[in-house]
This record gives sequence, C-alpha cells and structure tokens, in this order.
Amino acid sequence: MNHRKEEWNNRLGMDVFFVTIIMADLSTTVAGVKLPNLLFNASGVCCQTEEDLQLMIKSESGSLITKSATYEHREGNPSPRYVPLATGSINSMGLPNEGYQYYLNFAKKYDYKSKKPLFISLSGLSLADNKKMCEAFVAANLPCVLEINFSCPNVPGKPQLGYDIEAMENALNVLAPIIKKPFGIKLPPYFDIAHFDAAAAVFNKFDNLAFVTCINSVGNGLAIDFETETALIKPKDGFGGLGGAMVLNTALANVNAFHRRLKNKQVIGVGGVTSGKEVFLHVLAGASAVQIGTQLKEEGPSVFARIHKELTAIMKAKGYKSLDEFRGKVKTL
Repeated sequence: MNHRKEEWNNRLGMDVFFVTIIMADLSTTVAGVKLPNLLFNASGVCCQTEEDLQLMIKSESGSLITKSATYEHREGNPSPRYVPLATGSINSMGLPNEGYQYYLNFAKKYDYKSKKPLFISLSGLSLADNKKMCEAFVAANLPCVLEINFSCPNVPGKPQLGYDIEAMENALNVLAPIIKKPFGIKLPPYFDIAHFDAAAAVFNKFDNLAFVTCINSVGNGLAIDFETETALIKPKDGFGGLGGAMVLNTALANVNAFHRRLKNKQVIGVGGVTSGKEVFLHVLAGASAVQIGTQLKEEGPSVFARIHKELTAIMKAKGYKSLDEFRGKVKTL
C-alpha cells in the first residue's frame, strides 16, 4: 500500500511539473503571424547564406530572419570588421549579403507549414531599390513577413534613414501601399524624447506598419587597443556599431518608448541580450518578440535553447504563465 502511495505521489509530482512547464507559454504573435516562442536572430547574424538559415531552422528559435538584402550582392567592408569586446561587440560589416534575389529564392522554397515563420530583411541603398525589392516580394505572394531596414550605420557615405524623419515618412508613403500586408521596419536607437514623439507620429499614420524592431547597433563607436594604440576594426577609421551587453539600457528605453507611443502596433526588442533575464526585461518594457545578435554570434544557435530554458524558469519563479501577463508592465516610481 505504501509502495502504491509513493508511486502515485511520484506520478502526481511529474504531472504537476509537466503542467508547470506547459503553463510557461513563450508563444507570441507578430504581424498576425504566430511564433512558437518569442526568440529569433537579429538580422545580420547566422542568416547570410542558406547554410546559416538552415542552422536557424534547426535551432530552438521561434522564427528566423534573413540578412538585410540589398538589390545586388555585396561583399561588405574590409576586415577586420567585427570584434567582440568585454562588454559586447563593435562591427562595421557594411551589409555583406547575397543580393535580394537569393533571399527571394529561399523564401519561395521555404516550408511555411513549419511552425517557424520567415521574416525577410530588406535594406536597399536607395528608395528606388527598396521599391523594386518590395514589388518583387509582393509579386511572389509569399507568407513571409517583410522588415525594411532603415538603420544600418556601417555603409560609408550612406546616412541612416531612420534619423531623417521626413525622408523616412516619404519612404513609408511609397513602400506601405506596395507591401499592403502587415510589415515592419528596423530602427536605429533614438536618444531624445522629441525624436521618439516625431518618429511615432509618422509610424502611426500607416495602418499596415505592424511593428518596429529596435534597436540596431549604436552607430559610430570607437574601440582602441590600449597596447598597440590602434583601432580594433578597419572600416571607417575604426568607427563601428556597438552591440551586446553595453546597449541593453538604450534598447530597453527604445522598446518602452515606442510601446507607449504606437497605436495598434508591436515592438520587437533587440540589444543587450545575453540570458533569459534580458529577454524578460525586453518583454517587461513592451517587446512582443526578442532578437539576439552579439550573443548568437559568440555562442552559436544553441543560445536559443539555453535562453528559452532560462526565461521559462524566470517566468515560473515569478508566477507568470504567459508573456501577455507582464508585457509592457514595467513599474515606474
């Protein structure tokens, strides 16, 4: 009898544990598309080639996004163009990619019956290029979701469109009617409340602009080797975008600022994620999904399984059963 009682207690314990795991629901929806969990790569990491993208498919990410595509293939900037730092990373990649047709072909043969939706990043060097690329994807009539990159800081001679509010609105006036379906834009970090207000006022004019992704790397930092007194990367005299742990607080501010200001739109958070804790903070600030860049670059695709497990444990410890229960609910003093 005691043996049977112990057996049932063990079973009950396993059932309770199983229910607890199930109740920590990490699924989310972005642009009307369901993601089994909120994690995926930041465009630029583990996504340039089909081999990279297959690694993402096999990982425990909830989605994947392609490398930001230009109209033509680009080699990008000369090396060294990426260096890990004690507090993150610096890069000046210069948009190396295979050209938009490569990613359009990948999108055409992608298995959309898979649980992972596909996001496509486009970063034309001109509005005309973005227009042609969007038209090609629209003509293909695919279920993938477009993200237009308004924020690459590492192409010499090309300013970030996201810092020119008027030009950004002009671009959206051209692209939004072409795309028709829900889409998103990737933004540079903003540092002034007036800029949050001005950008949000523009974004709220476009009904099918469904999400903003923020932030891209903090542009034009400089990392210098103390011993050799030399810049660590070669392009742009050593100037490059900063990422990783050092940009977390800037990323959280941008996520929260747009979460508060945008009507019927979502925010994808990216910046400073090294563990489940930072993902939790991004969601608390208002993120509907979270992308990982520097940590993915350094750790590889296994990072998704680790962070998924860590976030599940955090939610369990705090008593949250779903992301909706704490999304955007950061407390203020």
